[in-house]
Amino acid sequence: MIAIDLGSNTIRMVTFDGETWGKSFEKVVRTAESLHTTQRIGDSAVERIIGAIEEGKQKLDFHAHDVIGVTTAAMRLAQNRTEVLEIIFRRTGVVFTLIDGEKEAALTLMAVRYRLMQMGRLPSRFLLSDIGGGSTEFVESKEGSCRSVSFNIGIVTLSESATQESERNKKLASFVSDIRSFADPHGGDLLVLTAGTPTTIAAYLSGMDYDHYDPERINGFKLRLKDCHRVYQELLDMDEATRIRYVGVGREQLIATGILMVIAIYSALNIQEAVVVDDGLREGVALNYYAQSCHIF
Repeated sequence: MIAIDLGSNTIRMVTFDGETWGKSFEKVVRTAESLHTTQRIGDSAVERIIGAIEEGKQKLDFHAHDVIGVTTAAMRLAQNRTEVLEIIFRRTGVVFTLIDGEKEAALTLMAVRYRLMQMGRLPSRFLLSDIGGGSTEFVESKEGSCRSVSFNIGIVTLSESATQESERNKKLASFVSDIRSFADPHGGDLLVLTAGTPTTIAAYLSGMDYDHYDPERINGFKLRLKDCHRVYQELLDMDEATRIRYVGVGREQLIATGILMVIAIYSALNIQEAVVVDDGLREGVALNYYAQSCHIF
């Protein structure tokens, strides 16, 4: 099967046969562009999404597999989501199911737990954070049970809604307060980070650029707070072409905001280190396809 995650910034696809992960594809589509002011998914974003799906069809065999697509925060917030999803279906044949933050968190947790188990590193208790383009999910996994929360703040929406440093800092402070309301900052839980920002930081620290990204080298990476600060400054000091080389086209203006959100999470939880996992929502969708007894949908 092919699992597709249409996020607020990136569309991600992967093939899976129940045991082995196959080809994957992802592209920045900026679904949430200008959403905070218009409350709508723009025509340009729709065209980027459709173009990315057609590009994905050239790399993954859509005719030979069932295709399961989900979409998240941007579509949840958009007033024209029904119209947009119908246009995407009419022009690509792909049906996207809109899922809420709780289901998004549950599917992402399924993927992360599976990866940690495969690595032999699944703890009985941990916190999971997934920073998206339009929202950020937190999950507390404890002795097989979990609770979750979804915050309406992501790298795209924060970048576009807080163009002044003072406004951005105010929203980050509110983000820190919200995290502390959900999780005990002195609980001592392992923090697991997934999504594009922490994986990009880990890749950069591992000497990889965007075109040579290797998820196997990312899974289990220990990301220290002091290294987040260092990468933030080094990326800011780069010229735009060099920054694109490391973070990819369409993300060069967002990565700084993403790193500041990661730093805010460390501050909220009073920690100095976290573990990075590449697997996320798309992998959770694929795993759930082969485990319908979980009744996540």
